[in-house]
Amino acid sequence: MTAVDPLTLAVIQAALQQVCNEMDIAFSRSAFSPVIAEADDRSSGIYDRHTGALISQGELGLPVFVGTMQHSTAELIRLIGEGKAGAPNPGDIYIVNDPYLGGTHLMDVRFAMPFYYKGELFCWLQNTGHWPDVGGMVPGGFSAHATEVEQEGLRLPPVKLFKRGEMDAEIYAILCSNMRVADQRIGDIKAQAAALYVGERRLTDLIGRYGLDTINAAIAEMRTRAALLMRSYIAEIPDGTYKSAAFVDSDGIVNAPLKIALTVTKADGVLNFDFSDSSPPCRGPMNSVIATTYSSVYLAMRHIFPDTPLNSGAFEPLRIVRPEGTFLDARYPRPVAGCAAEVSQRIAEAVFLALVQAIPDRVTAAPAGTSGNFALGGADPAKGTGYVMYQMSGGGYGGNADHDGLTNGCSTIGISKTPPVEVMEQVFPVLYRRFALREGSGGAGERRGGFGVHYEVELLRGDARASFVMDHGRFGPPGVLGGADGAPNVVRVHRGGNVTIPEHLSKDQGIPLQAGDRVEVLTPGGGGYGDPLARDPAAVARDVRLGYYGVDEVRNLFGVALRADGEVDAAETERLRHPPVIPGAVHAEGGQRSDPGPREAGSGSLAEVPDSLAFGSASGMTGG
Repeated sequence: MTAVDPLTLAVIQAALQQVCNEMDIAFSRSAFSPVIAEADDRSSGIYDRHTGALISQGELGLPVFVGTMQHSTAELIRLIGEGKAGAPNPGDIYIVNDPYLGGTHLMDVRFAMPFYYKGELFCWLQNTGHWPDVGGMVPGGFSAHATEVEQEGLRLPPVKLFKRGEMDAEIYAILCSNMRVADQRIGDIKAQAAALYVGERRLTDLIGRYGLDTINAAIAEMRTRAALLMRSYIAEIPDGTYKSAAFVDSDGIVNAPLKIALTVTKADGVLNFDFSDSSPPCRGPMNSVIATTYSSVYLAMRHIFPDTPLNSGAFEPLRIVRPEGTFLDARYPRPVAGCAAEVSQRIAEAVFLALVQAIPDRVTAAPAGTSGNFALGGADPAKGTGYVMYQMSGGGYGGNADHDGLTNGCSTIGISKTPPVEVMEQVFPVLYRRFALREGSGGAGERRGGFGVHYEVELLRGDARASFVMDHGRFGPPGVLGGADGAPNVVRVHRGGNVTIPEHLSKDQGIPLQAGDRVEVLTPGGGGYGDPLARDPAAVARDVRLGYYGVDEVRNLFGVALRADGEVDAAETERLRHPPVIPGAVHAEGGQRSDPGPREAGSGSLAEVPDSLAFGSASGMTGG
C-alpha cells in the first residue's frame, strides 16, 4: 500500500471531515423543518464499501449517530448481498428508518448513497435527519404510551427512494400517505438528497487531487492511528473493575424506574462494557436498539477523550457485551421512541459514573441527560393548515475537576440545539411566555453543576395535542465525589386554570390543549463535582450576585455566609464549614446517593415534586 507522509495524512483527514461538514451545512441550510434547519438534528458520514465501517464523520453532526449509521450501512450491505435490497447503481439513494437495522427511533430517517469513482464503488455516503412526523399515535412520533413499534409511525426497510437520480413517485406517495403535514416533507427530502450530492462532488474532487491509492492508504492509516490513540488513553485507566447504575424514570406504561447496570473492566489494554444486569425489556417506548446502545458507549468515550478522531478505529479497543434479555437490546416489535434521545443519555451517564471512579480528572459529574422532547400537533385556523411542532431543550452539564458545569448545554448525545423562539413563534401558533435560566438547579459541589432552563409555551389559537418524552424527572443528575445531584426535570400543564403534573413526571402523550393553555418545563441542572464545602467562597458570592442562588441557599448548600453588602463573611463561613465538635454528637456523612430502587422511587404523584422547584405562581406566570 502507498505510504503517506504525515503532512499529507493530516490534510486528507481534515479534508474528509470537511466533506462531511459541508454535507451537514447543506442539509441544515436547505431543510424545511426547524428541527433540522435551526436545531441541527442531523448528521453525515462516509462509510467503507465492504463493511460499512466509519471512515469519517463531520464535527457538526450528532455524535450518537457515529455508531448507528455505521451499523445501518453494514445492515444495508448485508441485505443487498442477501438479495433483500436492490443492488446499487450510480445515482441511487436508499431511504431507511427501521430502528432494528442500525437505527434509533423512527423519526431519524437515514439516506444512503453509493459513491462511485470512475465507475467503481468507492464508499457509501449516508446522512440522518430527524423528521418532525412519520405517522403513529401522536403528532411528532414521541408516543409515551406505545406498546409496539407500529404505534410509533411508519417503519421503512432500505428501499430506493431515488433511482439513478430520479425520485420514485410511488414510494414518495406511500410516505406522504402515512405522515401528518405530508406536503412539507418534500423540502426535507430534497435537502437530505442535496446534501449527499454535495458530498459526492467534494469527495470526487478530493480523490482527483490525491489519487485512489493515496486516499485508501490515508484511510487505513487514520483507522490505525485512531485505535492507537484510544489505546493510549485507556492505558491511563488503572486495571480493575468499575461499577455504576443509572436510572430511567419509567417506560411510560409501568410507573417504576428502569435500571442501567454497568460493569466496566479494564484489562489487557482494552475496556470491556457489560450491561447484562440491567432491567429486562419494558412495555413502553424506552427500549434501546443495539445500534443505539453501542453508539451511546462510543459517544460517552468521545466526551471523555474528545480529541480521538471520528472513525471506526477509535472503537476497536472498546468491547461491549451484547446485553441480551435487557431493555438495552430491543427486538421487534418493542417500541423504541425514547431510545435515541433519552435512554442513550442514561447509558452515557452510566459510563461517566463508572469511569469517574478511575480517572476523576477526566470525567464530569452527570449532565442533564435529556433532550426534553416536546411535540405539539394541531391545526392553525389562521393559516388553514395543520402543523407538527417539535422542540428539544438544553440543561446543565456536570461539574468537573477544572471548572463548573456548562449552563443550558445541548444534550449529551449531540450538538443539536433549541430552535430560536422567534422562529417557532413565526411558524407555529404559540407564544413563549417565559424562556429563562433555571436558577438553583445546578448541583452543589466544589465545582457546581450548570443550570437548566425554564420555559413556558402557550397555545394561541385552535386546538392541539401535546406529547413529551423526557427523563430525569424522578431523580436529578447524580453528583460525584461528594457533589450533590442536580435538580430533576419538571413538567406542568396549565389547562383552564388548573395545573397538572403527569403521572410519569417526564412522559405523557396526546394531552388536549385549547387556546390559552400552556405547557411549562424546567430542565435538569448538572450534578456537582466534589465537596460543596470546598468551593471557593468568592465563587459562591459571585453566584449569588448573578442570581444563580439565594443567600440562604448558599449558606445551606456551600456553608458560605454573606454580609449585607454581598461580600463573604469569613468568620461565619469558617464556623459553618468547621463547626466545633461536640462530644457524643452524631454527624451525617455525605456522599453519593444509594441505589434508589422501586420502593424509594415512589409513584410519581404530584406530591413527589418538591415545592422548592416551583418558580412563581402556578397559575399566574407571565415570563421574564
